[in-house]
Amino acid sequence: MLLCVTASHKTASFELLERLSRTPDDVASTVVDAASCVQGAVVLATCNRFEAYVEMDEPVTAAGAIGVEAVLEAVESATGISTAELDGAYEVHSGRRVAEHLFSVASGLESVVSGEGEIAGQVRRALKAARKEGTTSPELERLFQRASQAQRKVKNVTALGRAGRSLVRLALELADSRIADWSAERVLLVGTGAYAAVTLATLRERGAVDISVYSPSGRAEKFAAKHGIRPVAAADYARTAGHSSLLITCTTATEPVLTPAHLQAPAGLAAAGCPVGSHSQLVIDLGMPRNVDPAVASLEGVALLDLETISLHAPLEELQATDAARTVVREAADTFHVVGSRQSVTPSVIALRSHIFALLDSEIERARARGDEDGKVEQALRHLTGVLLHTPTARAHELAASGRADDFAAALATLYGIEPVQPAQSSFDDDAATA
Repeated sequence: MLLCVTASHKTASFELLERLSRTPDDVASTVVDAASCVQGAVVLATCNRFEAYVEMDEPVTAAGAIGVEAVLEAVESATGISTAELDGAYEVHSGRRVAEHLFSVASGLESVVSGEGEIAGQVRRALKAARKEGTTSPELERLFQRASQAQRKVKNVTALGRAGRSLVRLALELADSRIADWSAERVLLVGTGAYAAVTLATLRERGAVDISVYSPSGRAEKFAAKHGIRPVAAADYARTAGHSSLLITCTTATEPVLTPAHLQAPAGLAAAGCPVGSHSQLVIDLGMPRNVDPAVASLEGVALLDLETISLHAPLEELQATDAARTVVREAADTFHVVGSRQSVTPSVIALRSHIFALLDSEIERARARGDEDGKVEQALRHLTGVLLHTPTARAHELAASGRADDFAAALATLYGIEPVQPAQSSFDDDAATA
């Protein structure tokens, strides 16, 4: 049984999500080690959500409750956030609802800005991290691989990607109302990761030319050389921050990298002038956990735009594109469920066919011993066997598709005394998996 415990911007405060985003990499392994019935776990932690996908051994009584408890205890152990604090801030999906939820997440349908593309890469990296930690399971592998396929189909056949906008683009669109001339802005970019690259490209689209970069982790020079901007050394960070009219932070640092002390305006700044409407400085914090000390907003002449504020201005979804995307997601989830159900009944079908073919081989040997020299008896027996197996095989798949695979297994045990052998678990390769 698949299970998902999810906390997102729809269910939890940004303050709580900020704390959850600091979740260590070993949470998935902690979940797997919590109980023998936990078959695998993949954790997806982003700036707007924390989700744990878990595969449980379904025959276990109260498997769902055990799985949720394992996730909550792992989170508390890793982050110090108690179960009581999480109460009411998360949702639980199970069974066939899990696939539709993850496919929606991967496609950007559950993001602050509908259709944003960053989440797809985060979903892929979550699976990769789980593989590295050895916490995946065959069903979780299949689930996450199909999520990537669903995301690509949504992108290719709907207008959602064009309708949705990334957080970076939305943040700069909100900044437009404060900035008269982007080419006159003195921009300081704090961070050198994927978000920083997207931010830089978007800034240049808007006409910004005076851009420098600072990296708390010391990567500024390499990033600056690659993108043709100025690096800022640690010793010059505070001075540069104080002289910049637009500051954008997007690092993975767990503590604030911009504080009021960095923005104490040095002498001469006012004379230089910063065309940011009525504000001398605009700070955009794209970090989660937040990169900017909230006290920055209390400084005179400083405006702070953070993720929580940005989310309040997310545009209305283009309903037609969103509806089309959700249709693709539902169809993909239905296919995932049907294929998975058929796979779950496969051991029973194999057991039945093996039993019948063993009987067939025995009867063919008897026919040959009695002189079936032309093979006509063998041919007739093989044809009859195929006919007899067709209906129960088709019925098995029908039962599996309706969630009744166990009924077929029980019938085999009752009628023939057959106990299907479950195949050993193994990981699927991204390209080789076909289910």
